Amino acid sequence: MSPAEPDDITLLLKRMQGGDGDARARLIALVYPELRRMAARRMRGERPDHTLQPTALVHEAFVRLAGTRDIVWENRGHFFALAAEVMRNVLVDSARRRRAVKRGSGAQAKALDDWDAEVYERPDLILDVDRLLARLRAMDARQAQVVEMRFFAGLTEREIADAMDVSERTIKRDWSMARAWMRKELSTQ
Repeated sequence: MSPAEPDDITLLLKRMQGGDGDARARLIALVYPELRRMAARRMRGERPDHTLQPTALVHEAFVRLAGTRDIVWENRGHFFALAAEVMRNVLVDSARRRRAVKRGSGAQAKALDDWDAEVYERPDLILDVDRLLARLRAMDARQAQVVEMRFFAGLTEREIADAMDVSERTIKRDWSMARAWMRKELSTQ
């Protein structure tokens, strides 16, 4: 992920949780570049005139994270997993707003053939994936987290493995299984 040591981020999270304002400022400086890269990768396929840019996505995610006081930070991986979840929520909210504008257009979600395709032009697809993610989480929480980090935050398999502290092979297997299940579910809608 970033050149920062995982222990540095974990230590800053613990200090921030204890009320250390300096730790919060240092944490933001340390993780912001990686969060910005995550957002940029996710927004790369977005249409040029989209109002939500990577910097805005990161800022909105930070606002939402900062507004949640009851988070008990475990470690670096927990932080980036939660950041991916928050980015997902921001993108889903944006898709819902776009869909509300497009109501009546008759657009329907189709199977996910390329998960890196320009899905943001199809807000229904984002909403369908979000709904399926809730069902997948009930069946396999780790696979759901992999989908969230990969699809909504744009992390690579290596980055997800590092964040979740599991092997890259495990992430590849989870990604493959979750993607196959989601494609099947989307094709039957």
